[in-house]
Amino acid sequence: MVRKIKAKLVLQLRNQGLSGRAIASGQGIARNSVQVVLEAADRLGVGWADVEEMPEAEVYSALFPGRGVHESVFAQPDWGRVHTELARVGVTLKLLHQEYVDASGPTQAVMSYDRFCRLYGDYSAVSGATSRVGHKAGRSIEVDWSGPTMQLLDPTMGEISKVYLFVACLPFSRYAFVEATLDMRQEAWLRAHTAMFAFFGGSVPRLVPDNLKTGVISHPREGEVVLNDAYREMAAHYSAAVLPGRVRAPKDKASVENTVSHVATWVIAGLRQEQFASLAQLRVRIAEQIDAYNRQPFQKRDGSRLSVFTTEEKPLMQPLPAAPFEISTWSYKRKVNKNAHVVWARNFYSVPFSHIGG
Repeated sequence: MVRKIKAKLVLQLRNQGLSGRAIASGQGIARNSVQVVLEAADRLGVGWADVEEMPEAEVYSALFPGRGVHESVFAQPDWGRVHTELARVGVTLKLLHQEYVDASGPTQAVMSYDRFCRLYGDYSAVSGATSRVGHKAGRSIEVDWSGPTMQLLDPTMGEISKVYLFVACLPFSRYAFVEATLDMRQEAWLRAHTAMFAFFGGSVPRLVPDNLKTGVISHPREGEVVLNDAYREMAAHYSAAVLPGRVRAPKDKASVENTVSHVATWVIAGLRQEQFASLAQLRVRIAEQIDAYNRQPFQKRDGSRLSVFTTEEKPLMQPLPAAPFEISTWSYKRKVNKNAHVVWARNFYSVPFSHIGG
């Protein structure tokens, strides 16, 4: 089907020096189809520089004006709206097809569900729209520590301190957040989460971390996951449930894994020529780099991480609680003395007399 030829991709690969045979072999496109695109581009004098900023659909229309355009006897849905609505929780193509049928007039012919699905697939392929079936907007946040680290340089002593990067990503929009910390202990982990929720301006029902000990005590193959008490309390404060990815299953949080690799380029490599003397200074520069990253246009669809987050995802997120989460430290096996006090960190805390000896 000629309409499915990715004309822009063919022109891009030719610009990179690939032959028509190599393009066809590498992309699984028929050689005749590749040749048709190249001949049309040469005939019209169209090169990669002319179409680089154009969407896939416009490139195809420019090379083959009027091809595949015909008057359908069926009422035509608003495919852009269908694509947007499919991102909402519980919305399926079956439901959208039924709404399309209900909205059509009694004298209008309506397409079958199979045709509806097939034409939506054609719309996604031609427009470069990414499928939203795998991730629903405002439903989850994936979090992790970045493997690569950064450094702080003390200008007076000349000492170097290691800086760790906490990375969070909304899988639907790929909108990212990065926080620099001096360690990867529990308090830093929790503070990074509170900063993350403030940055996103909303909460989600699911947090998807790795199985690190600051968040997850144990994650057996069968049975209930045992969470760190402080992490569970923090998640509950933001009305979220912690659902860790399976052990040795990176695809369970593929979005943040991908974002971690991008952070290495945009933040670590992007700031490699600069020196930082304070964590506050470093955090300001990281925020600037991540803002640029979130504003970077998508390669395969319209918009950016920021635009998709602002228009499609943020309105579906849960509102934040009135006050941010307060970090607490859990301490066990503390005995209540005869004076009805518990000692911790050289401080005395009074408790009810009924707990003496407990």
